[in-house]
Amino acid sequence: MLRKFVCAGIIVAIGMSVAMAEEFMAIISKVDGNKVTFMKAKFDPDTKKLEKGDATTLPVKADAKITKGKFNKDTKKTDAGDPLADGLKNEVFTNIGEKGMFATITTDADNKNITAITTGGFKGKKKKDAN
Repeated sequence: MLRKFVCAGIIVAIGMSVAMAEEFMAIISKVDGNKVTFMKAKFDPDTKKLEKGDATTLPVKADAKITKGKFNKDTKKTDAGDPLADGLKNEVFTNIGEKGMFATITTDADNKNITAITTGGFKGKKKKDAN
């Protein structure tokens, strides 16, 4: 009986640690080796402005999934697409502009390591030509 209780406790603990992993929209400003500097980003529909958090730097796990995002119109979220060749050494990470790059970041249960990055997925309104 005690063995079943202990096994059930371990399964619950593992399940809760997976549930505590965090996924959020971010603006990546810098990639240095396996460390990514980003700001959490949230769109406020009331003010129609993008709220940015403080800059944070976290390491990326060696087995992290680095993918190109595809915007899903039904769920209004970014879904992971094809893996990016060369991971963090891909051109999209080596040529980040001044304004940064939008991505969805997933961290582990402790929020100390990045386990997945899905690039893109945020589409602003396109400006009309002045012609």
